[in-house]
Amino acid sequence: MMHDFHYKNRELYCESVQVKDVARKVGTPFYLYSYKTLTEHLEKLERAFRSMKPLICFSMKANSNLAVLRSLVRKGAGLDIVSGGELFRARKAVCPPARLVYAGVGKTNEEIEQGVRVGILLFNVESVPELEQIQHVAGKLRKRVKVSLRVNPDVDAGTHEHIATGKRESKFGLDLDTAFRVFQGSDRYPDLDLCGIHVHIGSQIVRGGPFLKAFRKVMIFMTRLEKQGRKIEYLNLGGGLGIIYSDEQPQTADEFAKRILPLFRGRKLKIILEPGRFIAGNSGIFVTRTLYIKRTAGRNFAIVDGGMNDLIRPALYDSYHEIWPLVVNGTAAKYKYDVVGPICESGDFLARNRMLQELEPGDLLAFASAGAYGFTMSSNYNARPRAAEVLVQGSRFAVVRKREKHADLIRGEHIPKWV
Repeated sequence: MMHDFHYKNRELYCESVQVKDVARKVGTPFYLYSYKTLTEHLEKLERAFRSMKPLICFSMKANSNLAVLRSLVRKGAGLDIVSGGELFRARKAVCPPARLVYAGVGKTNEEIEQGVRVGILLFNVESVPELEQIQHVAGKLRKRVKVSLRVNPDVDAGTHEHIATGKRESKFGLDLDTAFRVFQGSDRYPDLDLCGIHVHIGSQIVRGGPFLKAFRKVMIFMTRLEKQGRKIEYLNLGGGLGIIYSDEQPQTADEFAKRILPLFRGRKLKIILEPGRFIAGNSGIFVTRTLYIKRTAGRNFAIVDGGMNDLIRPALYDSYHEIWPLVVNGTAAKYKYDVVGPICESGDFLARNRMLQELEPGDLLAFASAGAYGFTMSSNYNARPRAAEVLVQGSRFAVVRKREKHADLIRGEHIPKWV
Protein backbone atom coordinates (compact mmCIF):
# COMPACT_ATOMS: atom_id res chain seq x y z
CA MET A 1 0.00 0.00 0.00
CA MET A 2 1.32 3.43 -0.98
CA HIS A 3 -0.08 5.32 2.05
CA ASP A 4 -2.58 5.15 4.90
CA PHE A 5 -5.00 7.89 3.84
CA HIS A 6 -8.45 6.68 2.84
CA TYR A 7 -12.12 7.58 2.76
CA LYS A 8 -14.74 6.13 5.08
CA ASN A 9 -18.34 7.25 4.62
CA ARG A 10 -17.01 9.99 2.33
CA GLU A 11 -14.78 11.41 5.09
CA LEU A 12 -10.97 11.48 4.74
CA TYR A 13 -9.06 9.49 7.36
CA CYS A 14 -5.39 9.12 8.21
CA GLU A 15 -5.04 5.64 9.64
CA SER A 16 -7.99 5.59 12.11
CA VAL A 17 -8.18 9.37 12.65
CA GLN A 18 -10.74 11.56 10.91
CA VAL A 19 -8.74 14.42 9.35
CA LYS A 20 -11.66 16.83 9.75
CA ASP A 21 -11.48 16.22 13.50
CA VAL A 22 -7.82 17.24 13.50
CA ALA A 23 -8.67 20.41 11.55
CA ARG A 24 -11.38 21.28 14.05
CA LYS A 25 -9.01 20.94 17.01
CA VAL A 26 -5.76 22.26 15.48
CA GLY A 27 -6.95 24.86 12.97
CA THR A 28 -5.57 25.33 9.45
CA PRO A 29 -3.24 25.13 7.66
CA PHE A 30 -1.33 22.13 9.01
CA TYR A 31 0.80 19.18 7.95
CA LEU A 32 -0.38 15.71 8.95
CA TYR A 33 1.89 12.64 8.95
CA SER A 34 1.07 8.95 9.14
CA TYR A 35 3.40 7.00 11.46
CA LYS A 36 2.40 3.73 9.78
CA THR A 37 3.28 4.98 6.29
CA LEU A 38 6.62 6.41 7.47
CA THR A 39 7.80 3.26 9.21
CA GLU A 40 6.46 0.84 6.59
CA HIS A 41 8.40 2.57 3.81
CA LEU A 42 11.57 2.24 5.89
CA GLU A 43 10.79 -1.46 6.38
CA LYS A 44 10.22 -1.93 2.63
CA LEU A 45 13.78 -0.78 1.95
CA GLU A 46 15.17 -2.91 4.77
CA ARG A 47 13.48 -6.02 3.38
CA ALA A 48 14.51 -5.32 -0.21
CA PHE A 49 18.20 -4.90 0.72
CA ARG A 50 18.31 -7.38 3.62
CA SER A 51 20.98 -9.52 1.92
CA MET A 52 23.46 -6.65 2.33
CA LYS A 53 22.25 -5.40 5.74
CA PRO A 54 22.41 -1.72 4.76
CA LEU A 55 22.51 1.28 7.04
CA ILE A 56 19.48 3.33 5.97
CA CYS A 57 20.09 6.99 6.79
CA PHE A 58 16.89 8.97 6.37
CA SER A 59 17.58 12.24 4.57
CA MET A 60 16.62 14.92 7.08
CA LYS A 61 16.27 17.62 4.45
CA ALA A 62 13.02 15.93 3.40
CA ASN A 63 11.40 16.16 6.82
CA SER A 64 13.23 17.20 9.98
CA ASN A 65 10.41 17.13 12.53
CA LEU A 66 11.75 15.59 15.76
CA ALA A 67 8.82 13.19 16.16
CA VAL A 68 9.29 11.94 12.59
CA LEU A 69 13.03 11.51 13.11
CA ARG A 70 12.58 9.76 16.44
CA SER A 71 10.01 7.38 14.94
CA LEU A 72 12.50 6.29 12.29
CA VAL A 73 15.55 6.20 14.58
CA ARG A 74 13.70 3.91 16.99
CA LYS A 75 13.10 1.56 14.05
CA GLY A 76 16.85 1.38 13.43
CA ALA A 77 17.34 4.14 10.86
CA GLY A 78 20.30 6.47 10.79
CA LEU A 79 20.15 10.05 9.52
CA ASP A 80 21.72 11.86 6.58
CA ILE A 81 22.48 15.45 7.65
CA VAL A 82 23.69 18.49 5.70
CA SER A 83 24.15 21.24 8.29
CA GLY A 84 24.96 22.03 11.89
CA GLY A 85 21.27 22.63 12.50
CA GLU A 86 20.42 19.17 11.23
CA LEU A 87 23.16 17.70 13.42
CA PHE A 88 21.55 19.48 16.39
CA ARG A 89 18.15 18.06 15.47
CA ALA A 90 19.61 14.57 14.96
CA ARG A 91 21.08 14.66 18.45
CA LYS A 92 17.74 15.83 19.89
CA ALA A 93 16.13 12.84 18.16
CA VAL A 94 18.68 10.65 20.04
CA CYS A 95 20.23 9.22 16.89
CA PRO A 96 23.44 7.32 17.73
CA PRO A 97 26.49 9.10 16.22
CA ALA A 98 27.50 5.83 14.54
CA ARG A 99 24.36 6.16 12.39
CA LEU A 100 25.00 9.75 11.25
CA VAL A 101 26.38 10.60 7.80
CA TYR A 102 27.25 14.26 7.08
CA ALA A 103 26.86 15.53 3.49
CA GLY A 104 26.65 19.01 1.92
CA VAL A 105 28.92 21.14 -0.25
CA GLY A 106 29.44 24.05 2.15
CA LYS A 107 30.31 22.72 5.59
CA THR A 108 31.80 25.46 7.74
CA ASN A 109 34.80 24.97 9.99
CA GLU A 110 32.47 25.09 13.00
CA GLU A 111 30.13 22.48 11.51
CA ILE A 112 33.02 20.14 10.72
CA GLU A 113 34.34 20.50 14.25
CA GLN A 114 30.90 19.74 15.70
CA GLY A 115 30.66 16.58 13.61
CA VAL A 116 34.12 15.41 14.62
CA ARG A 117 33.47 16.02 18.32
CA VAL A 118 30.14 14.16 18.18
CA GLY A 119 31.86 11.21 16.50
CA ILE A 120 29.68 10.80 13.40
CA LEU A 121 30.19 7.76 11.19
CA LEU A 122 31.28 9.52 7.98
CA PHE A 123 31.72 12.85 6.26
CA ASN A 124 30.64 12.78 2.61
CA VAL A 125 33.22 15.11 1.05
CA GLU A 126 32.33 17.20 -2.00
CA SER A 127 35.63 18.95 -2.87
CA VAL A 128 39.38 18.90 -2.29
CA PRO A 129 39.35 22.16 -0.26
CA GLU A 130 36.70 20.64 2.01
CA LEU A 131 38.85 17.54 2.47
CA GLU A 132 41.79 19.74 3.44
CA GLN A 133 39.61 21.58 5.96
CA ILE A 134 38.45 18.32 7.57
CA GLN A 135 42.10 17.23 7.81
CA HIS A 136 42.93 20.53 9.51
CA VAL A 137 40.14 20.09 12.07
CA ALA A 138 40.94 16.40 12.67
CA GLY A 139 44.61 17.22 13.24
CA LYS A 140 43.77 20.05 15.63
CA LEU A 141 41.42 17.81 17.64
CA ARG A 142 43.72 14.79 17.38
CA LYS A 143 40.92 12.63 16.04
CA ARG A 144 40.88 9.97 13.34
CA VAL A 145 38.01 10.84 10.99
CA LYS A 146 36.35 8.57 8.41
CA VAL A 147 35.66 10.15 5.04
CA SER A 148 33.69 9.13 1.97
CA LEU A 149 34.37 10.93 -1.31
CA ARG A 150 31.27 11.95 -3.23
CA VAL A 151 31.89 11.18 -6.87
CA ASN A 152 30.00 12.80 -9.73
CA PRO A 153 29.46 10.14 -12.41
CA ASP A 154 28.14 12.62 -15.02
CA VAL A 155 24.79 10.84 -15.39
CA ASP A 156 21.54 12.56 -16.35
CA ALA A 157 18.93 11.33 -13.88
CA GLY A 158 16.03 12.46 -16.07
CA THR A 159 14.50 14.56 -13.30
CA HIS A 160 13.81 18.29 -12.84
CA GLU A 161 16.96 20.33 -13.46
CA HIS A 162 16.78 21.85 -9.97
CA ILE A 163 17.04 18.42 -8.31
CA ALA A 164 19.53 16.75 -10.67
CA THR A 165 22.89 16.43 -8.90
CA GLY A 166 24.94 13.91 -10.86
CA LYS A 167 25.74 15.81 -14.07
CA ARG A 168 29.17 17.23 -14.86
CA GLU A 169 28.01 20.86 -14.49
CA SER A 170 26.53 20.26 -11.03
CA LYS A 171 28.11 21.81 -7.94
CA PHE A 172 28.03 18.42 -6.22
CA GLY A 173 30.83 15.88 -5.92
CA LEU A 174 34.19 15.23 -7.55
CA ASP A 175 34.67 14.00 -11.09
CA LEU A 176 36.05 10.46 -11.20
CA ASP A 177 39.57 11.42 -12.29
CA THR A 178 39.93 13.99 -9.51
CA ALA A 179 38.58 11.52 -6.97
CA PHE A 180 41.10 8.90 -8.14
CA ARG A 181 43.97 11.34 -7.66
CA VAL A 182 42.71 12.16 -4.16
CA PHE A 183 42.71 8.48 -3.20
CA GLN A 184 46.20 8.10 -4.65
CA GLY A 185 47.41 11.07 -2.60
CA SER A 186 45.72 10.02 0.65
CA ASP A 187 49.04 10.36 2.52
CA ARG A 188 48.43 14.12 2.41
CA TYR A 189 45.59 13.55 4.90
CA PRO A 190 47.22 11.65 7.79
CA ASP A 191 44.29 12.07 10.18
CA LEU A 192 41.65 10.98 7.69
CA ASP A 193 40.56 7.48 6.75
CA LEU A 194 39.46 7.69 3.10
CA CYS A 195 37.35 4.57 3.28
CA GLY A 196 34.17 5.27 1.34
CA ILE A 197 32.57 6.33 -1.92
CA HIS A 198 29.34 8.28 -2.09
CA VAL A 199 27.16 8.78 -5.17
CA HIS A 200 23.86 10.64 -5.43
CA ILE A 201 22.57 11.65 -8.85
CA GLY A 202 19.33 13.46 -8.01
CA SER A 203 15.87 13.35 -6.52
CA GLN A 204 12.45 12.02 -7.65
CA ILE A 205 14.04 9.58 -10.12
CA VAL A 206 11.34 7.23 -11.40
CA ARG A 207 13.41 5.05 -13.78
CA GLY A 208 16.04 2.50 -12.85
CA GLY A 209 18.32 3.16 -15.82
CA PRO A 210 20.12 6.25 -14.45
CA PHE A 211 20.89 4.44 -11.18
CA LEU A 212 22.32 1.45 -13.02
CA LYS A 213 24.45 3.65 -15.27
CA ALA A 214 25.82 5.61 -12.32
CA PHE A 215 26.49 2.57 -10.12
CA ARG A 216 28.23 0.70 -12.95
CA LYS A 217 30.56 3.66 -13.38
CA VAL A 218 31.23 3.62 -9.65
CA MET A 219 32.00 -0.11 -9.64
CA ILE A 220 34.49 0.34 -12.50
CA PHE A 221 36.04 3.18 -10.49
CA MET A 222 36.27 0.97 -7.39
CA THR A 223 37.93 -1.81 -9.37
CA ARG A 224 40.48 0.71 -10.60
CA LEU A 225 41.17 1.75 -7.00
CA GLU A 226 41.48 -1.83 -5.81
CA LYS A 227 44.13 -2.52 -8.43
CA GLN A 228 46.10 0.30 -6.81
CA GLY A 229 45.75 -1.40 -3.42
CA ARG A 230 42.98 0.88 -2.11
CA LYS A 231 40.30 -0.81 -0.02
CA ILE A 232 36.81 0.70 0.04
CA GLU A 233 34.79 -0.15 3.15
CA TYR A 234 31.63 1.93 2.64
CA LEU A 235 29.58 2.43 -0.50
CA ASN A 236 26.91 5.11 -0.07
CA LEU A 237 24.30 4.84 -2.82
CA GLY A 238 22.49 8.04 -1.86
CA GLY A 239 18.75 8.41 -2.29
CA GLY A 240 16.61 9.76 -5.10
CA LEU A 241 13.95 7.05 -5.41
CA GLY A 242 10.83 8.62 -6.87
CA ILE A 243 7.28 8.43 -5.55
CA ILE A 244 3.82 8.80 -7.04
CA TYR A 245 2.51 12.36 -7.17
CA SER A 246 0.11 11.93 -10.11
CA ASP A 247 0.62 9.34 -12.85
CA GLU A 248 4.27 8.38 -12.26
CA GLN A 249 5.13 4.69 -12.18
CA PRO A 250 8.30 4.61 -10.07
CA GLN A 251 10.14 1.42 -9.32
CA THR A 252 9.38 -0.27 -6.01
CA ALA A 253 12.03 -0.93 -3.39
CA ASP A 254 12.08 -4.60 -4.42
CA GLU A 255 12.47 -3.74 -8.11
CA PHE A 256 15.27 -1.29 -7.32
CA ALA A 257 17.12 -3.83 -5.18
CA LYS A 258 16.79 -6.62 -7.75
CA ARG A 259 18.29 -4.38 -10.44
CA ILE A 260 21.27 -3.06 -8.55
CA LEU A 261 22.25 -5.72 -6.00
CA PRO A 262 23.87 -7.98 -8.64
CA LEU A 263 26.40 -5.18 -9.24
CA PHE A 264 27.80 -5.65 -5.72
CA ARG A 265 27.74 -9.43 -5.53
CA GLY A 266 30.95 -10.91 -4.17
CA ARG A 267 32.16 -7.66 -2.62
CA LYS A 268 32.43 -7.07 1.10
CA LEU A 269 30.94 -3.60 1.30
CA LYS A 270 28.98 -1.78 3.95
CA ILE A 271 26.09 -0.30 1.98
CA ILE A 272 24.51 3.00 3.02
CA LEU A 273 21.22 4.30 1.59
CA GLU A 274 19.92 7.86 2.02
CA PRO A 275 16.19 7.87 1.20
CA GLY A 276 14.15 10.93 2.05
CA ARG A 277 11.16 11.41 -0.24
CA PHE A 278 10.68 7.63 -0.61
CA ILE A 279 10.05 7.31 3.14
CA ALA A 280 8.36 10.60 3.96
CA GLY A 281 6.70 11.84 0.76
CA ASN A 282 3.47 9.85 0.73
CA SER A 283 3.30 9.79 4.53
CA GLY A 284 2.09 13.38 4.74
CA ILE A 285 -0.66 15.72 3.59
CA PHE A 286 -1.03 19.49 3.77
CA VAL A 287 -4.49 20.60 4.90
CA THR A 288 -5.86 24.04 4.10
CA ARG A 289 -9.22 25.82 4.30
CA THR A 290 -11.03 27.60 1.46
CA LEU A 291 -11.46 31.31 2.22
CA TYR A 292 -13.06 32.70 -0.94
CA ILE A 293 -14.23 31.62 -4.37
CA LYS A 294 -13.37 34.24 -6.97
CA ARG A 295 -14.87 33.85 -10.43
CA THR A 296 -13.51 35.78 -13.41
CA ALA A 297 -14.26 35.64 -17.12
CA GLY A 298 -11.58 33.04 -17.69
CA ARG A 299 -10.94 31.28 -14.37
CA ASN A 300 -12.31 30.14 -11.06
CA PHE A 301 -9.98 30.82 -8.16
CA ALA A 302 -10.23 28.93 -4.87
CA ILE A 303 -8.35 31.15 -2.42
CA VAL A 304 -7.14 29.12 0.55
CA ASP A 305 -5.38 29.91 3.83
CA GLY A 306 -2.22 27.99 2.89
CA GLY A 307 0.24 29.58 0.50
CA MET A 308 3.59 29.20 -1.20
CA ASN A 309 5.30 30.03 2.08
CA ASP A 310 3.78 26.80 3.46
CA LEU A 311 4.13 24.55 0.39
CA ILE A 312 6.53 26.01 -2.15
CA ARG A 313 7.03 22.97 -4.40
CA PRO A 314 4.32 23.93 -6.96
CA ALA A 315 5.75 27.45 -7.34
CA LEU A 316 9.38 26.28 -7.31
CA TYR A 317 9.20 23.13 -9.45
CA ASP A 318 5.73 23.40 -11.02
CA SER A 319 5.12 20.21 -9.08
CA TYR A 320 1.83 18.36 -8.81
CA HIS A 321 0.02 17.34 -5.64
CA GLU A 322 -3.29 15.52 -5.80
CA ILE A 323 -6.12 17.36 -4.01
CA TRP A 324 -8.49 15.45 -1.76
CA PRO A 325 -11.58 17.06 -0.22
CA LEU A 326 -11.87 16.19 3.45
CA VAL A 327 -15.56 15.56 2.85
CA VAL A 328 -16.69 14.16 -0.51
CA ASN A 329 -19.97 15.53 -1.85
CA GLY A 330 -21.24 12.90 -4.24
CA THR A 331 -23.91 15.15 -5.77
CA ALA A 332 -21.84 18.31 -6.20
CA ALA A 333 -21.14 19.69 -9.65
CA LYS A 334 -17.51 19.81 -10.76
CA TYR A 335 -15.62 22.90 -11.84
CA LYS A 336 -12.09 23.71 -12.88
CA TYR A 337 -10.17 25.72 -10.26
CA ASP A 338 -6.84 27.38 -9.71
CA VAL A 339 -6.12 26.83 -6.02
CA VAL A 340 -4.13 29.85 -4.82
CA GLY A 341 -2.88 31.22 -1.54
CA PRO A 342 -2.91 34.63 0.18
CA ILE A 343 0.71 35.55 -0.62
CA CYS A 344 1.33 38.74 -2.62
CA GLU A 345 3.04 36.95 -5.52
CA SER A 346 1.66 35.82 -8.88
CA GLY A 347 3.56 32.59 -8.34
CA ASP A 348 1.56 31.81 -5.20
CA PHE A 349 -0.43 28.83 -6.42
CA LEU A 350 -0.83 25.30 -5.09
CA ALA A 351 -2.59 23.88 -8.16
CA ARG A 352 -3.80 25.02 -11.56
CA ASN A 353 -6.66 23.89 -13.76
CA ARG A 354 -7.89 21.20 -11.38
CA MET A 355 -11.31 19.63 -11.79
CA LEU A 356 -12.75 19.58 -8.26
CA GLN A 357 -16.16 19.26 -6.67
CA GLU A 358 -17.81 22.65 -6.32
CA LEU A 359 -16.08 24.51 -3.50
CA GLU A 360 -17.51 26.90 -0.98
CA PRO A 361 -15.84 29.04 1.70
CA GLY A 362 -14.94 26.85 4.66
CA ASP A 363 -14.36 23.69 2.61
CA LEU A 364 -11.23 21.79 3.64
CA LEU A 365 -8.73 20.43 1.12
CA ALA A 366 -5.79 18.07 1.57
CA PHE A 367 -2.76 18.22 -0.71
CA ALA A 368 -1.37 14.70 -0.99
CA SER A 369 2.25 13.53 -1.02
CA ALA A 370 3.35 16.52 1.05
CA GLY A 371 5.39 14.71 3.70
CA ALA A 372 8.72 15.47 2.02
CA TYR A 373 10.07 18.93 1.22
CA GLY A 374 6.89 20.50 2.56
CA PHE A 375 7.36 21.99 6.00
CA THR A 376 11.17 21.88 5.73
CA MET A 377 11.03 24.35 2.82
CA SER A 378 8.41 26.61 4.39
CA SER A 379 9.11 30.20 5.39
CA ASN A 380 7.69 33.25 7.12
CA TYR A 381 7.30 35.23 3.90
CA ASN A 382 4.66 37.98 4.20
CA ALA A 383 5.16 37.66 7.98
CA ARG A 384 3.07 34.51 8.08
CA PRO A 385 3.52 32.14 11.04
CA ARG A 386 4.48 28.66 9.93
CA ALA A 387 1.91 25.87 10.04
CA ALA A 388 1.41 23.24 12.72
CA GLU A 389 2.62 19.66 12.27
CA VAL A 390 0.61 16.67 13.48
CA LEU A 391 1.54 12.98 13.76
CA VAL A 392 -1.05 10.19 13.65
CA GLN A 393 -0.55 6.67 14.97
CA GLY A 394 -3.57 4.41 14.79
CA SER A 395 -6.51 6.14 16.46
CA ARG A 396 -4.50 8.89 18.19
CA PHE A 397 -2.82 12.07 17.06
CA ALA A 398 -0.53 14.67 18.58
CA VAL A 399 0.61 18.14 17.59
CA VAL A 400 4.35 17.58 17.11
CA ARG A 401 5.08 21.20 16.24
CA LYS A 402 2.86 24.01 17.46
CA ARG A 403 1.63 26.60 15.02
CA GLU A 404 3.84 29.67 15.24
CA LYS A 405 2.42 32.82 16.79
CA HIS A 406 3.05 36.41 15.77
CA ALA A 407 5.50 36.80 18.65
CA ASP A 408 7.62 34.03 17.10
CA LEU A 409 8.07 36.17 14.00
CA ILE A 410 10.14 38.78 15.84
CA ARG A 411 12.04 36.52 18.22
CA GLY A 412 15.65 37.65 18.22
CA GLU A 413 14.94 41.04 16.62
CA HIS A 414 15.92 44.26 18.35
CA ILE A 415 15.36 47.93 17.60
CA PRO A 416 18.46 49.89 18.69
CA LYS A 417 17.94 53.12 20.63
CA TRP A 418 19.37 55.22 17.83
CA VAL A 419 16.69 54.19 15.33
